[in-house]
Amino acid sequence: MDATATAFSFAPIQALHHDRTRRIRAVLTPAAQHQAGTPESPESAAADYCLTHHALEGAEAAARARDTAAFDWYSAHPDANAPALSTPTAVGPRIILTPNLDRLPRSEISETPYYILCPDTTPAPPDLRELATTAYAAGVRHGFADLLAGHAVVVCLLRRKKLGDTLDSWTITRLPGTIYCDHVDEPTVLARDLIHEAGHNWLNDALAATACKTSDEAKFHSPWKKTTRPAFGFLHACFAFPLTMIYTARALPETSGDLHQFLAAYLDQQHGLLAGTVDDHARALTLITDSDLRQRLHAVHREALSL
Repeated sequence: MDATATAFSFAPIQALHHDRTRRIRAVLTPAAQHQAGTPESPESAAADYCLTHHALEGAEAAARARDTAAFDWYSAHPDANAPALSTPTAVGPRIILTPNLDRLPRSEISETPYYILCPDTTPAPPDLRELATTAYAAGVRHGFADLLAGHAVVVCLLRRKKLGDTLDSWTITRLPGTIYCDHVDEPTVLARDLIHEAGHNWLNDALAATACKTSDEAKFHSPWKKTTRPAFGFLHACFAFPLTMIYTARALPETSGDLHQFLAAYLDQQHGLLAGTVDDHARALTLITDSDLRQRLHAVHREALSL
């Protein structure tokens, strides 16, 4: 079975997006009418969900700083000024940024650096927007349209590196649909990393939407971290890395030279790491109380192992 053919269209996530967006906008603009009109597409709802989280975070920070002007801007822009920042892609308008690394603060509740859309946010330079646009197209071409449409709305491109360098990337739960990542001048590699981080965003939403809470007491060996991790982190790794394996296997035939060698080595390395998770993954899945979500996680893991 092609796990990615069905894995990402998940009704509980779509309901979560609609409900949380409505509630956030009611807080940001309490005097406005938030009527239920024509149902949004899942892609549009996912974008709204991502952008309203940026507006909420920005408004909260402005309120704490007693910055009335910034607070009023977020209240007036619950979409965080998305139309002025968006770049057309194969999965719809995306916001591609290159924030100054000095503009990635850490807060009291998040040690991980992050960036929030704000009044002076500007799009990435044209060459990097083109890189991202081509990366999205590659992801769509190889079966990840729904994942990227729903969970890679804002992309912050960080450090430009060379093929073979260590690439850092991450997401944070407070800004769903947002990805922070280093990049090389290869859209095929960027697509791989967008899929990896979008997978984390998808699973965060899926766990929240199904009210699945995993115990921190259960520990599992992570071959990627070379340590034991709670079920939450272990299951995230056993979902996001297999997605990159599936993508890489599909993308390999259209690559050549150094890029082909790089991706082939990556796929071989990941297959070896994933093979060591079979028993622990089966045990960890028993902690997922929603049967549909449990089956989706199992199907992706199994497809990657079969490559």
